[in-house]
Amino acid sequence: MIIVTGATGRLGARIVARLLEHVPAETVGVSVRDVAKAAHLAERGVRVRAGDFTDRAELDHAFEGADQVLVVSPSIRDPREFARATRAGLDAAVRSGARRVLYTSHQMASPSSLFAPGRNHAESEAYLAERASAHGVTWTALRHGFYASAFELIVPAALQSGELRLPADGPVSWTAHDDLAAADAAVLADPGPLDGATPPLVGAELLDFADVARIVGELTGSPVERVVVADDEWKAEALEGGMPAGVAEFTLGMFRASRAGENAVTGPALQGLIGRPATPARAVLAGILNRSLSADGVTA
Repeated sequence: MIIVTGATGRLGARIVARLLEHVPAETVGVSVRDVAKAAHLAERGVRVRAGDFTDRAELDHAFEGADQVLVVSPSIRDPREFARATRAGLDAAVRSGARRVLYTSHQMASPSSLFAPGRNHAESEAYLAERASAHGVTWTALRHGFYASAFELIVPAALQSGELRLPADGPVSWTAHDDLAAADAAVLADPGPLDGATPPLVGAELLDFADVARIVGELTGSPVERVVVADDEWKAEALEGGMPAGVAEFTLGMFRASRAGENAVTGPALQGLIGRPATPARAVLAGILNRSLSADGVTA
């Protein structure tokens, strides 16, 4: 049985949907915090069990009978809490007797990354490698690209002001959730040579926020100016706008990492797994713009 955690989340739900295109529903199990939210999966024949990363007994029950377990990394910003939750999930996956444990990591995974999640993922990969080796388990760290869904956080404000006011950045291989879900499902459905840390699973183009501003302007017909703001100034504006200090500092890490070239990575691995070209960032932006403009009662 293939077990997927976080199966009602943004990424996990997509992975399960794609996986069910490859394998029978009765061979898939999901671990979720709220089983009611996964009722639609149970109706299809997927095994649905509660699995909170803070509850060892729940996880053991959720992972029972696993052949493969995919631990979808939790959306936790605090490094200590992230490590605690992730290690609990990985420990349970290894403890389940599965022959293979997979983990959704990031292409920036490195102990020296300027972005906190890059460091967190590097620690998780090392922990998984150690635990898996000790128990004779095969492991795979799926090194995802930076989610293009991050545009959702900046496009609405840019539409209103006509400015994209952000710190200095660098090129990013923006990657769509749907593409990553398709790749992860393919790896689960057809275990192959992707053992250990995978090559970067990233989009095929590199864009900085000046490119993003240009594309938004082209798509809407209204120019958007890219305004570079000093880190301290941006943080002060963010705090004034109600952003918690921890979130602001977390976000600045992404810009620092991009300036250092950590996101300037492309490669063919993602497209090879999904069997088609990666979704262009322009297409993701178009979808976000259509939803944003529709919500405002404007026809795109």
